[in-house]
Amino acid sequence: MPIYDSNTLEFFSRSPEQTRRLGIRIGVLLKPGDIICLSGELGSGKTTLVQGISQGWGSLDGVTSPTFIIVNEYHKPDGKSLYHLDAYRLQNAFEAEDLDIDQMIEEGILIIEWPEQIEDAIPNERLTIKMQWMADEQRGMLFQPQGARYHKLMAEFRQAAFRR
Repeated sequence: MPIYDSNTLEFFSRSPEQTRRLGIRIGVLLKPGDIICLSGELGSGKTTLVQGISQGWGSLDGVTSPTFIIVNEYHKPDGKSLYHLDAYRLQNAFEAEDLDIDQMIEEGILIIEWPEQIEDAIPNERLTIKMQWMADEQRGMLFQPQGARYHKLMAEFRQAAFRR
């Protein structure tokens, strides 16, 4: 078992509902300009987590995987946007830049699935969540904040989700 620093959080979800609930707790804390990167194999629960994040953030839109569309945009009643980018089909950072990632970050919140495909196009400061299929109903999640904003976000998330 790897040893993580005090800012890293490892969690095992026992159901899709629990994964969504964790997402809700994250979504409530997000602010415009936030970036969340979700890594993990197909079926590891990335879109399920985004469903919770979107709900907690305040969107009433249904969340689906943007694999074939590349970017889904969800809205709050106040007009703010959450962008859900699936980089699986992108070949490199140049293709991501053509999507105007900087504008998405400036205008709202950006969640990226398969960030490793476009690593050079993503700011270094972000929250990375590595997800892993463990069993039919179980998923492992490793939360890794990078930068002061995301260390603060993780501290708030720990308090909201675990009361510690």
